[in-house]
Amino acid sequence: MLAVERKLRIVEYVRQQRMATIAALAQQFRVHEATIRRDLTELEQEGFLRRTHGGVILEQWTHHEQSFSERAIQQLDQKARIGQMAASLVADGENVIIDSGTTTLHIAKHLVHRAHITVITNDMNVAAELRDAPMVNVILTGGELYPSSYMLNGMFTEHVLRSLHVEKAFIGTPALHPKYGLMHPEARLVTAKQAMIAVADEIVVVADDSKIGKLSLHTVAPNSSIHTLITGAETEDIKLKPFVEQGIKVYAV
Repeated sequence: MLAVERKLRIVEYVRQQRMATIAALAQQFRVHEATIRRDLTELEQEGFLRRTHGGVILEQWTHHEQSFSERAIQQLDQKARIGQMAASLVADGENVIIDSGTTTLHIAKHLVHRAHITVITNDMNVAAELRDAPMVNVILTGGELYPSSYMLNGMFTEHVLRSLHVEKAFIGTPALHPKYGLMHPEARLVTAKQAMIAVADEIVVVADDSKIGKLSLHTVAPNSSIHTLITGAETEDIKLKPFVEQGIKVYAV
């Protein structure tokens, strides 16, 4: 088999399997592992695949974010687990930012009975979830309302955020890449997230397994900005290892 044909077949094989080890590819195509390593290096340079420790995964892009109503019913059990874990990291007396999103909403659900916490958010759903929490102080950032998601965004949102300082910020994302970091397909939503990250001592990213390893158009922040990642137990170890190697504390719950 010619090298060009083998590389095309490798790409097709990984598309079907989503990921593969060097040993499995060598066995599949009956060549030495050194040959597979060379093929994978060339394919990565050409943008088809991404090398991982001992293997390869398919690069997946997020070109747009689904509507709030669509996202709200996906990975519900996983998001609930992520939210519970994230809420457990909030100490009584802390000031925290909770980003807008369907995963971050589950953090609020687990903070209702906590004491002396201040939550700053640009999400009206998060604020509504905490409206009857007697010991939680809620601050809405203000800003332009996005009716489809009850999110607040824009110049006013960023102005309020940049006037604050908090212990933790819980950030949601549609794409988290091991090389390029936090990513988002919509430029208008990037700067508010960057403001949240800029004013927090600790950054906690919450993302279900479908977001891990994804690429998107805009980089919000590099992985060096992230202290903790909370995802679902459904996320494969091969996807999480690069984040661990970069010093990020990872919880797969």
